[in-house]
Amino acid sequence: MWYRQIQQVRLNPVVVGATSFAPSRSGINSVKPQSRMSTDTVSQLTAIVIGVFATYANAEEKHAASEYWPQWRGPLATGVAPMGDPPIQWNETENIRWKIPLPGLGHSTPIVWGDHVFVTSAEAYGERLTPPADRDPGAHDNLPADRMQRFVIRAIKRKDGSIAWMKVLREVQPHEGTHDTGSWASNSPVTDGEYLFAFFGSRGLYCLTMDGQLVWEKDFGDMQSRHGHGEGSSPALHDDTLVINWDHQGDSFIVGLDKNTGKEIWRRQRDEITSWSSPLIVEVKGKPQVIVAATNYVRGYDLATGKTIWKCSGLSRNVCATPIVASGIAVVTNSYDWQKMLAIKLAEATGDITDKPAVLWQRDKQTPYVPSPLIYDDLVYFTSHLRGIVTCVNLKTGKTIFGPARIPKVTEIFASPTAAAGRIYIPDRRGNIAVLKHANEFKVLAVNKLNDAFSASPVIVGNELYLRGEEFLYCIAKPK
Repeated sequence: MWYRQIQQVRLNPVVVGATSFAPSRSGINSVKPQSRMSTDTVSQLTAIVIGVFATYANAEEKHAASEYWPQWRGPLATGVAPMGDPPIQWNETENIRWKIPLPGLGHSTPIVWGDHVFVTSAEAYGERLTPPADRDPGAHDNLPADRMQRFVIRAIKRKDGSIAWMKVLREVQPHEGTHDTGSWASNSPVTDGEYLFAFFGSRGLYCLTMDGQLVWEKDFGDMQSRHGHGEGSSPALHDDTLVINWDHQGDSFIVGLDKNTGKEIWRRQRDEITSWSSPLIVEVKGKPQVIVAATNYVRGYDLATGKTIWKCSGLSRNVCATPIVASGIAVVTNSYDWQKMLAIKLAEATGDITDKPAVLWQRDKQTPYVPSPLIYDDLVYFTSHLRGIVTCVNLKTGKTIFGPARIPKVTEIFASPTAAAGRIYIPDRRGNIAVLKHANEFKVLAVNKLNDAFSASPVIVGNELYLRGEEFLYCIAKPK
């Protein structure tokens, strides 16, 4: 970023006309003809100037990150857009700023930075091929990998939906199928405004400039997903470290990469089977941690070294939901072999915290399967398994605020809830998008209908709501 370039500047002694300024012993500046500042003074002033610029730049960067949608769970990684205020009601002819077709298929959630929306997809082409055999003995309900696929990222202009640029990153026949409700492009991209990272799992990780120029790429090999149901974990980014979690039916691992070069900083093996959950990076006591939810343990890793700080068991197989954190509390959940939600006080988490006081509360009913929860003002909202049933609990106590409550018309839910301006947005795979009131009681403000199916999560930037469907990308906003 530009503030990093400022740190490389070296100041010359300040000379004004025939004089320069130097500190006197009394601490008050005195004027000395034709004199120059000492090296120590220059260094001090340099540090001050660098600090001022860096502070300003960091503030600008944080403001930009909160204004846009740089990662799949939004600027706060909680599902909330703090500066958003999109419409409450819309349909195919009302409050649609633009709607564009999306080639191929992808369930990755778009991200937004500056004037562009970035979307990844997998686009089939060519004749039908002999699909590779499913390697997992429990494979079922899968799409066969019987076509070549182009793995593509597009930059779309926010103002009108036109394509600013597109980049084909790889062309290959996938080595295994994916679930018949899934896609080969379910991993969401991430950006910090300097670089853009597109991740396609077994099809590679790609670092691009914001105008689509490839900087580096990395291939981790072929993942073997449980039941051949495909891949979906998204990368996480913090400062110069990019984290990839690779849980599958083979040798699982988590890796930290230098975002500038793609070189590995650390790698840790994981005793885990397939999970679809994405890593989350948060600061705990001033130090960044990587939190990953999985079957055997939820773990917290030191971002600098990859060493395990804490772990907690309790979740079942097929972990899909990504952890969320607010007020120093991490919420992790899943719903497969059994239902479970855990709230972990991160400041007290060290070693094995299973059934220890660091676990503030837990619940064993109405938890989500594919969707991740939402934290909004110390309230946790979540849907039940894949159903249109919502529950709200207090983040700090786990006490039920309302629910389980059935959302009218809303049925099969893969997308995670998103919130802004005191409202919660929940789409389903039938084209229904519920808008709920953020409150201590269940209230439906609207249930809107569009001609598409939604598995990707809603994205909110300013007064715009972006919905990525299986066929179209919608920008929903009131007329200017």
